[in-house]
Amino acid sequence: MIKHVCVFAASSNSSPASFVLAAEAVGRLIAERDYRLVYGAGAVGLMGVTARSVHAHHGHVIGVIPEKLRTIELAYEAADEIIVTQTMSERKSIMESRSDAFIFLPGGFGTIEELMEVIVLKQLGYHAKPLVFLNVDGIYDGLMAFFADLMNAGLVKDDQCNLFHVAETPEAIFDYFDSYDPATVSTKWF
Repeated sequence: MIKHVCVFAASSNSSPASFVLAAEAVGRLIAERDYRLVYGAGAVGLMGVTARSVHAHHGHVIGVIPEKLRTIELAYEAADEIIVTQTMSERKSIMESRSDAFIFLPGGFGTIEELMEVIVLKQLGYHAKPLVFLNVDGIYDGLMAFFADLMNAGLVKDDQCNLFHVAETPEAIFDYFDSYDPATVSTKWF
């Protein structure tokens, strides 16, 4: 059962308006469904937009941030719970263990690194939680094409892309969560 939803998202304040609107909608839907947001605790970028939207709709926010970034990123101190870690690895581990589902909003290198780790953990059988890319304005089209190139080169098995789902709207994310049934995929090695 999904109760805690992890959102990985940009910490940049230079996102297009369509990304901001999508992050606001995701935050609203998390709150309306009585889920708890688990995220990187930033007050900036799409991270901050999502957290403020959850709160604006009377939801619960759990932020996880390394001490070093707490002051640099201007942590969202209004979070209902802030967990301060020493390292980025510890941050990700806590976010992954505290979450029942994952949403990948548009983001930069940090978001890509986080989402890849969650996919690999699922690929290796460490979890069977739903993973959803929100493909606002086709932002993840290039990544999906790269994944297809990896499959065509024989580096990723065809069914490994069943480890995640691509949604075009915030509402479609939650429709996917409602009907989620973990796909059986082949092992990485055989």
